[in-house]
Amino acid sequence: MSFEQVKEFFVAAGAADRLLELPQSSATVELAAKAIGCQPERIAKTLSFLVGGRPILIVAAGDARIENRKFRSEFQEKAKMIPPEQVEPLTGHAPGGVCPFAVKENTEIYLDISLKRFETVYPAAGSANSAVRLTIPELERYYCFRKWIDVCKDWERPLSQEEEPKG
Repeated sequence: MSFEQVKEFFVAAGAADRLLELPQSSATVELAAKAIGCQPERIAKTLSFLVGGRPILIVAAGDARIENRKFRSEFQEKAKMIPPEQVEPLTGHAPGGVCPFAVKENTEIYLDISLKRFETVYPAAGSANSAVRLTIPELERYYCFRKWIDVCKDWERPLSQEEEPKG
């Protein structure tokens, strides 16, 4: 699967104007943020894992990292990323362009709560030089995801003195 298939997906959804074909690579969070001109944490990176021998995708904020304890609690097994050479055959997208659109049927998709702090995020769009600009409600509408999960760390910021809950 590729940018063209993701493009067909968004054309059919009436949202082709959300797609960005970039002149440079967007294969990593840092490259994507630079190419788009946004903060790295607003890149909605798609991480690919094997759970029970089946591929799953977790879409998380660019500054979030998988926390093994949370992952094990959610999926009842240790986090095991799909080896790079198996990512495309299992999910339909090559590393650098993995996204939750136009994926193979047996691929389950989850959204991590690290994304909920943003109004707009930028997931990949099937190639190493593409993205799609989506609000969180659009993200929910266009992804065929199973549910929101909490399996990441390092994205929460501590509350300042003024923001701390009272009482």
